[in-house]
Amino acid sequence: MNCGDSIRVVHPLFQEEDDGSIPVSPLQFNFGRIDYKTAANLCDLWHSSMPYIGSASVCSPCYGAEYKNTFYAIAMWSLPIAANRIVDGNKLLELRRMAISDDAPRNTASKMLSWMRKDIKKIRPDIIRLISYQDTGAHHGTIYKASNWVIERESEYISWDKHRTRPGQLEQSTANKIRWGITT
Repeated sequence: MNCGDSIRVVHPLFQEEDDGSIPVSPLQFNFGRIDYKTAANLCDLWHSSMPYIGSASVCSPCYGAEYKNTFYAIAMWSLPIAANRIVDGNKLLELRRMAISDDAPRNTASKMLSWMRKDIKKIRPDIIRLISYQDTGAHHGTIYKASNWVIERESEYISWDKHRTRPGQLEQSTANKIRWGITT
């Protein structure tokens, strides 16, 4: 077991027997809310680019998908970064990061998006829409298309150099972005 594997292990009250199998379908997962620290550690392990994105007070709710006491996917939500620039921005949640392990079954992301949407609607009835930004240099938007999200806006890359408040901040990506959205 390498260092990253120990982060993935859920510590249940009652240990299940493990037959060594991995999930073959996302329907086998247990989806649920998880703490920020666990989500951030797993995101750092699996995500293509994991910059500093805040804290537990900024990223909430966080979700995980586990099977037989091992995490296979996580997601972190927050109020939109640019809420003041979006109509009803204070009534939206932004998917800040979603990270999935390489050994997760196909369609894990789509199933997780569906499950999270239902849970957010239940726990946050004030939220009217969910949004997420696709980095066109790293992703194709397949999970959003498969989950019936719609393209709301496409933006060309603009440097944030003049808006930086902390020295040493690096650009996460210089690719164009697509904002996807779906009503809750």
